[in-house]
Amino acid sequence: MSTKDSSRIFTICCLALLVTSMTFAIRAGILSQLGAEFALSDGQLGWINAMAFMGFPVSMMIGGALYNSLGAKKLLLIAFVFHIAGLLLTISAEGFWSLLISTFFIGFANGAVEAGCNPLIAETYPDKKTTMLNKFHVWFPGGIVVGALISKAMTDANLGWQLQIVVMLIPAVIYGLMTLKQRFQEFERIKGSTSGNVKALFSPLFIFIAFCMTLTTTAELGTQQWIERIMGASGASPMLIMALITGLMAVGRYFAGPVIHRLNPVGVLLFSAIVSTAGIYSMSIATGPMVYIAAILFAVGVMYFWPTMVGFVAENIPESGALGMSMIGGAGMFALSLWNPVIGSWIDSAREKANASIATGVEPELLAGQSVLANLTFFPAILIVAFSFLYFYMKRKNTHLK
Repeated sequence: MSTKDSSRIFTICCLALLVTSMTFAIRAGILSQLGAEFALSDGQLGWINAMAFMGFPVSMMIGGALYNSLGAKKLLLIAFVFHIAGLLLTISAEGFWSLLISTFFIGFANGAVEAGCNPLIAETYPDKKTTMLNKFHVWFPGGIVVGALISKAMTDANLGWQLQIVVMLIPAVIYGLMTLKQRFQEFERIKGSTSGNVKALFSPLFIFIAFCMTLTTTAELGTQQWIERIMGASGASPMLIMALITGLMAVGRYFAGPVIHRLNPVGVLLFSAIVSTAGIYSMSIATGPMVYIAAILFAVGVMYFWPTMVGFVAENIPESGALGMSMIGGAGMFALSLWNPVIGSWIDSAREKANASIATGVEPELLAGQSVLANLTFFPAILIVAFSFLYFYMKRKNTHLK
């Protein structure tokens, strides 16, 4: 494949992931407007949001299984169709059920993007898989920043929520047209047979990494998704915290190459587990301006988790093929869908205890948020042990690891 073709394909993948991340940010930005316009309860809004997390792993698992027969181009076109259908259905929504279906479609499209692009990039850049996967995943936090700023600006200008959805149609149409015109080379190096891919999923190393992925995803996205509820009474702006975290993540992933070369992927994961543990713990005790310092620490900790986990599978379990990369991502998102209601119950329980204690001069919401963050610290703390074990295992297996 020519350098020009490789560059165009990478651009297509980045645009598709930009749409994916913008759907997360803008959906969050218009949630209150949707609730008011359609008279939806918080429970109904919760189910609508849950559809994005349900559609994502379903699509990744199906897409990973079909990657060998369909190829990346068809998966990207499937993502394009579901993105357009989901966005248009959202714009024309008349109530709960149409919003539920449209959000599932968008989640399915988002999963198809990951299922198609992760193995495509690994195949396109066989000598620097993890580095390029990190650069690709710049556009998830980067797109959240873009989407959040667009949503805030349009909301402040009293523009309708439908126009915010229309904005996402622009990059969606661009990546769809680029995909239609672009020639995608057929790769045979890492695909193997689907039966061989499935067999590799049952290897002890893959099962171990899948378990770790459930913890890294929950530590990263579980904390971020509840940031407004957890940090709302901390004396810092939750949306500024979110922008700070995702902005730093985007920059860190773009310049991931030297870090990965210096530490190797397993070293990066161990470093990330240590720093993210310190970051979440710091947020659990910080108030006022110190929350921003703790958020920076958290961002540095989690910024490499997702792409480096996918890159580890691509480099060290290549016989799992595209299915392995999709299943790893699917495992993380599925775990997050299970942990989300648990985190929500932690918040309710912590708030009840805080109100019962009636601590003089202390905001109950602050105590509740700090309590939940203390619970979330256990996820990366477990990973310190897990990745330490993985580091020494891989060092014995591959003498070139430092």
